[in-house]
Amino acid sequence: MVAWGVLAYNLLVIVWGAYVRASGSGAGCGRHWPLCNGEVLPRSRGMQQLVELSHRATSGLAMLGVFGLAIAVHRVVPRGHRARRASLWSSALMVGEALVGAGLVLFELVAHDASAKRALSIVLHLGNTFLLLAALCITAWTLRHEPALPEGAHAPKESANVSRSMRSASSRSSHARGSGAAWLLGTTLVAVLLVGASGALAALGDTLFPARSLAEGFAAEMSPLAHGLLRLRIVHPFVALPTAALVFASASYVRMTSEAPRARWLAGAVTVAFGLQFALGITNVMLLAPIGIQLLHLFMAELVWILLVLMTWERLRGYR
Repeated sequence: MVAWGVLAYNLLVIVWGAYVRASGSGAGCGRHWPLCNGEVLPRSRGMQQLVELSHRATSGLAMLGVFGLAIAVHRVVPRGHRARRASLWSSALMVGEALVGAGLVLFELVAHDASAKRALSIVLHLGNTFLLLAALCITAWTLRHEPALPEGAHAPKESANVSRSMRSASSRSSHARGSGAAWLLGTTLVAVLLVGASGALAALGDTLFPARSLAEGFAAEMSPLAHGLLRLRIVHPFVALPTAALVFASASYVRMTSEAPRARWLAGAVTVAFGLQFALGITNVMLLAPIGIQLLHLFMAELVWILLVLMTWERLRGYR
């Protein structure tokens, strides 16, 4: 339960970080990190400063939670358990998360900055964040669903009366199916990462170049003088459409080919969650990206990613 709590808390911190960006509060502490305007507890507390300070405080607690989880896993879980490696990856990626956040502040890639450096940093931040969530959810999932075998122990072997030829044929067939599934599901994960990156850039464009109407926004995007972020904003829906088809196809494939009930359940959850996420994306565009819908859209994107990672894990690496 602790591992799931750490994951849930990180989800909320990520959403709050998006609010910092959407509200333009990233420069609330000036060009200072980890201090705020050169002070531990600054005397001047404007709204932007309070938002940025709260994000730093909650992010610090998230880091302590991830590190504490890794220490606990290594103390309680025996060697060889998959949760140990996943928790180490979580810690490493959390360090990466802190470094990217510090870089955004120290290089002033916040507030109204519309440079290519900021766009690149947003993509890197999104990629690191999604990988962090993947490591955390695998840690929690394996702790819950995979037995903690004593060190040196192994899973039960096949019955000795199964013939060697039958085992060999079954192994070849299983390998072929596993290879095809790995390609399909791996491609789907990469595609979702890419659509997430395009969505992060579109959200940045919505923050920096808000439109008063759909017609005005479309005209701004199509203008030959449009900023690069405006041009990228229109790419997101066209990336999301084929990705949706790929996600639905992958979920259907898992439902049809997997014998594991958990994998089939996760496939159904992925289908429902991605459908809701797609509807939220359309709503976000139609309502001109209000902050509340942006945050809900991001939260659903995180949920879809977690479910997709777990579905892939159960289909390819689930405990046998």
